[in-house]
Amino acid sequence: MPKFLDTRGYSDIAIAVCDRCKMKRPHAEMRSDPNFPGLQVCNQGCADQFDPYRLPARKTERITIRFPRPDLSVAVDPNGLAAQGTYGGAVLSPEQNTNTPENDGNLDGINIQPQP
Repeated sequence: MPKFLDTRGYSDIAIAVCDRCKMKRPHAEMRSDPNFPGLQVCNQGCADQFDPYRLPARKTERITIRFPRPDLSVAVDPNGLAAQGTYGGAVLSPEQNTNTPENDGNLDGINIQPQP
């Protein structure tokens, strides 16, 4: 049985058929589908939400580490802290230096005082 569509009060008096539900609607109530712009769908449940997978990818944030650590092992062993390659394979002691250098730059020797 045909249904009368009252188009009074709309800007156009045309009648359109929804591409999804195949129902007759006033042309002013039709809109294009956001995912498939070629489809004219009605607002009574046939219009889809915009598919978020069709949006462009989000821009990634630039996350930088403020104080990066080296990739070398910095574990302390009993013999000292091994610096691999940076200082020519030297071993740095985590304790105070107990070795007295032979020449520390002080050229004043301790003079032996003659005994009277």
